[in-house]
Amino acid sequence: MNEAYKKSSSSRVTLSQLMLPSHSNFSGKIHGGYLLSLMDQIAFASGSKFSGKYCVTASVDRVDFLNPIEVGELVTLKASVIFVGNSSMVVGIRVEAQNIQTGKVKHCNSSYFTMIAKDEQGNNARVPRLILTSKEEVLRFVKTTQRLKLRHSYAELCADFDGDMQQAIAQITANYQVQVQLA
Repeated sequence: MNEAYKKSSSSRVTLSQLMLPSHSNFSGKIHGGYLLSLMDQIAFASGSKFSGKYCVTASVDRVDFLNPIEVGELVTLKASVIFVGNSSMVVGIRVEAQNIQTGKVKHCNSSYFTMIAKDEQGNNARVPRLILTSKEEVLRFVKTTQRLKLRHSYAELCADFDGDMQQAIAQITANYQVQVQLA
């Protein structure tokens, strides 16, 4: 079988949107949930563009809100596929906000969404292999492999815990500042 290969650049998507009062919380900052919704949309677009298939979100790796986004700022999200598995793709997303009056741009968020390609019947579909064309793309790919190894190690660690209450109490009282007072 002859595998299809695609460059990461074929998955690039940019989305810009002006932040309105309806997107904000009571202190005039943009809701994190609204931003996550935009990130999910651009991850879908990037993964679908790369795979040529309908995609669903499988997981989101760490979302850190680095700087608040204000009403009236122009938010720009940039996304591209940075890693592929068999039917999965990791989409890297960068979020920036620009004060359109001063031109000042701030980095607000970076995150990684794992998207799964689906066929017409809803089954997992194979995605093209990835062609890396720059040092930056190679570094993103390698960092993603490290994040995936860490995620698998964490899953194994959680699976090793057998749910023994005495073991759990001993661990948390030894390692954390907490008291356990079960009724």
